[in-house]
Amino acid sequence: MSDPPGPSTHLLRLRRPGIDTYQEPIVYLRRESPVCRSEGFEAMARVRIEVDHRSVIATLNIVAGDLLAPDEAALSEAAWRLLGAKEGDCARLSHPEPVLSFRHVRAKMHGERLTPPALAEILADALAGRYTDVQLSAFLTACATGGLDGDETVALTQSMIAVGERIEWGRSPIVDKHCVGGLPGNRTTPLIVPILAAHGLTIPKTSSRAITSPAGTADTMEVLTTVDLDLDRMRRVVEQEGGCIVAGASVRLSPADDLFIRVERHLDIDAEGQLVASVLSKKAAAGSTHVLIDVPVGPTAKVRDEEQARTLCSLLESVGRAVGLEVRTLVTDGRQPVGRGIGPALEAHDVLSVLRGEADAPQDLRERALDLAGAAIELVEDGHPGFGRE
Repeated sequence: MSDPPGPSTHLLRLRRPGIDTYQEPIVYLRRESPVCRSEGFEAMARVRIEVDHRSVIATLNIVAGDLLAPDEAALSEAAWRLLGAKEGDCARLSHPEPVLSFRHVRAKMHGERLTPPALAEILADALAGRYTDVQLSAFLTACATGGLDGDETVALTQSMIAVGERIEWGRSPIVDKHCVGGLPGNRTTPLIVPILAAHGLTIPKTSSRAITSPAGTADTMEVLTTVDLDLDRMRRVVEQEGGCIVAGASVRLSPADDLFIRVERHLDIDAEGQLVASVLSKKAAAGSTHVLIDVPVGPTAKVRDEEQARTLCSLLESVGRAVGLEVRTLVTDGRQPVGRGIGPALEAHDVLSVLRGEADAPQDLRERALDLAGAAIELVEDGHPGFGRE
């Protein structure tokens, strides 16, 4: 193994204890580790871990007792995967370089605009694991409190598309549907995808887990089937069935969005510009050409009034055009929950009852799904108003 740069001469044997920290890379060291003494590492320090020519930056957790030997370092599952580590590997630990792109975040905090090069630097460092959750929170909060104008939102969307994988289907139209959220029980996607696929349209739907509501579409679908598909499996399902519902985080389409969602869930924020970039980057990366977006409006929904809805709809459509998507927004009633169940299992029960045509199926969920599926058909096919619903 060639010696990577860095002052430390201590090599530590890597262990994989199987600790799930979601997407956050964590390294565990014993308090008596010689690396802690020589490098001055304290708990929650950022540490660069290098094996051969591969590296990852992780947050340090200190272990007391005999769970680890002084010459061992344990990695969380996220850190292990990112490093590509193998059993028996020895690693060198050192201090990482300063995160220079964070100066752009500080500038945004003081009212300056984020340029496309600045956003590209921020996303590159975030995806490389150089940003702590605190720094990610600072970025998201700066974007929420300072706001993103139209140009900033377009630049953020384009940067989020650029740093992930992108699917090309080799045909058009490719349809997608999204709801901006905030309305419990509004689980129309598992109804709309089979309707549109049965109609002959292609709808490769990626869905998120819950951010600010009791369940996300991926959570509800996971009650019924596997949603953590990689790109190859996703493509096979779409080619065979015409559509799919996949957890977005599993296919690394707009992976920066997955980082942001993890932090947004704790902050309980989903700011307008961030929301638009999140939605449209995922759709563009999935190869969509036509996107229908449901915007529920109600006193407890994400969008509280008609004026806010008009502003958001205009931004979604204009940013969509800038990144090559035909976007149609549909403002819907968000004054009360939809269906009878709230939470993944109960929402899945509602979906199945509608699909089976059961007499006591929740009619509000059925009608919303039909309205939205009809609007999606009209987005890609010529016909009189109401043609899609018919």
